[in-house]
Amino acid sequence: MKIACLGWGSLIWKPQQLPLAGDWHRDGPDMPIEFSRVGDGGELATAVCMNAPAVQVYWALLNVETLQQAILALREREQIPASREDGIGVLILRGDPTGDLAQWMAEKGLDAVIWTALPPRLNGLEGRIPCVDDALGYLRTLEGETLEHAQDYIRRVPAEFETPYRKAIREKLGWDC
Repeated sequence: MKIACLGWGSLIWKPQQLPLAGDWHRDGPDMPIEFSRVGDGGELATAVCMNAPAVQVYWALLNVETLQQAILALREREQIPASREDGIGVLILRGDPTGDLAQWMAEKGLDAVIWTALPPRLNGLEGRIPCVDDALGYLRTLEGETLEHAQDYIRRVPAEFETPYRKAIREKLGWDC
């Protein structure tokens, strides 16, 4: 199987044990991505967010034999327990490609694609999409190493991911991002 992983955050610069078969490509599908998940390290991480405009994400082929190996590798990299069913998104291409993601996969000759599917999170509530004021308010509370980590995270997210929240963080908080 030819399996790819989609990326829009730290996977791009820190894949760790994710078995990439090559470099990240910038011509991925369009997906609704926003800085909308308070990560375990305190950063406001990028996540699939239904309130966000679509941006073109990155993709990379995985050096795996099976879809299960790919899913397990992404789960391990993202520290998503197997008991959490919503953590990994999967699309297997079978038959005629229907929908934008399937059509993109067919153009790339892929059999399957996976991605991190953790939802937005704010104040410990999974699935809570922060509005821009919530996001800015959260970031204003950070200090010390957590603040440095959050700033480093947003700086490292490729500039192509110019989302509304990123613009607001730059304009309202003065962050170099």
